Amino acid sequence: MNTPVTILVGTTTGNAQYCAEEAQFRLGEAGIDATVLPMDGLDATALASPGVYLVVISTYGQGDVPDNARPLYESLIRDKPALDHVHYGLVSLGDSSHAQTFCFAGRRFDAQLSKLGASRIGDVLNHDASSGIMPEEATAAWLGPWIGQLSTASAA
Repeated sequence: MNTPVTILVGTTTGNAQYCAEEAQFRLGEAGIDATVLPMDGLDATALASPGVYLVVISTYGQGDVPDNARPLYESLIRDKPALDHVHYGLVSLGDSSHAQTFCFAGRRFDAQLSKLGASRIGDVLNHDASSGIMPEEATAAWLGPWIGQLSTASAA
């Protein structure tokens, strides 16, 4: 399987960036080209090309999308591009001690991408900062099955 993956990173403190780098490494080990692309300055045109995207995003504040991801998120809402050519996976970081807003940034992206016709591959990884498991470790463990699902989705 040779479908490249673009890893879109929305982060405030850098944890999502570490997860994205881990994902890039693991995808590379599986023979998949992966590029890490911070969401800084991106808008909906970043998803204009058909492809596979892995959204890696943290939640901060009261369930907010990180500042660097806000322009892309707002553009998806405002411009409403048709994304039926997009397949994506989602790694969402949060803290369950904020139960009412746990992983909200990831949930918001997931809902908006789905609403615009994008097809999610596999389940969402909702990592809990209170779990005691490093987010990069959780990402690495989640990626094994996701890569298998990616192969199936790419063949379809």
